[in-house]
Amino acid sequence: MTTITEASLPAKVAGMANPWSLSGALRGVFARKTIDDTTWDDLETSLIGADFGPDVTEQITEDLREKVARYNTTDPADLRRMLRETLEERLSKLDSTLKLTNRPAVVLVVGVNGVGKTTTIGKFAKFLRNYDRTVVVGAADTFRAAAVEQLATWAERAGVQIVKPQAQGQDPASVAFQTVDLAKREGIEIVIIDTAGRLQTKSGLMDELGKIKRVVEKQSEIAEVLLVLDATTGQNGLAQAQAFIEHAGVTGLVLTKLDGSARGGFVLAVQEQTGIPIKLVGQGEKIGDLTGFTPHVFVQNLIG
Repeated sequence: MTTITEASLPAKVAGMANPWSLSGALRGVFARKTIDDTTWDDLETSLIGADFGPDVTEQITEDLREKVARYNTTDPADLRRMLRETLEERLSKLDSTLKLTNRPAVVLVVGVNGVGKTTTIGKFAKFLRNYDRTVVVGAADTFRAAAVEQLATWAERAGVQIVKPQAQGQDPASVAFQTVDLAKREGIEIVIIDTAGRLQTKSGLMDELGKIKRVVEKQSEIAEVLLVLDATTGQNGLAQAQAFIEHAGVTGLVLTKLDGSARGGFVLAVQEQTGIPIKLVGQGEKIGDLTGFTPHVFVQNLIG
């Protein structure tokens, strides 16, 4: 029963595509013969364009200016290396390792509707199955029949069991209880529970999540609470999810739809703003398009 680490699970990240790379925008910056005022202007423009945000962009630029002065260099190749090191250092401050040592390891997946939460659960189940973990998913978003059927389709694709409500509107906590109970009886290693993304009031949504957590914790410790965010919505998506961050005990972030968004900077910005580590990233629509987050590889892909 070992912790799923960078060495054991996210190895596939090394081969992932490079859809969010800053390299195109930065190619001209680093192609110059020397570092000058235009270099800094273009670097700031590139970082802002990649959704790092003004505050993070300013911090990174100031840090790089200090390092360039300290090492008395005018070589753009040195600036590229320093940028990579700075981003990797900042991204590595939080532990991106999935903590799935409990048996069963229960993972609650939260997030507003429309971010790809249910799809992410199917991809996550497949991700774990690729490493020979046994998985069951619980369809505890019982207020939307479409969510249950969608999750059932993804569970079938991933080759994992699913516990569905016996009737639409069934108490979500009871579905969560049944899912964990099944895992304990059958020796299933990992439980992934889908939760509602929208109720009539924020307090109602958090009350429901609180009830699910209390019911589950009577059977097994909750290993992770993963918040799914749509990278293409940037700061707007983060604001929509703020209630989960404040009240749901989120332990990790999952960023979806990074492909084609040119918003790789949001990865750093969201982690630093929330203080919550990114643990999984999705960069496509296929069931295999979800990987563990590895800062070193991500930055290599981002910068080029």
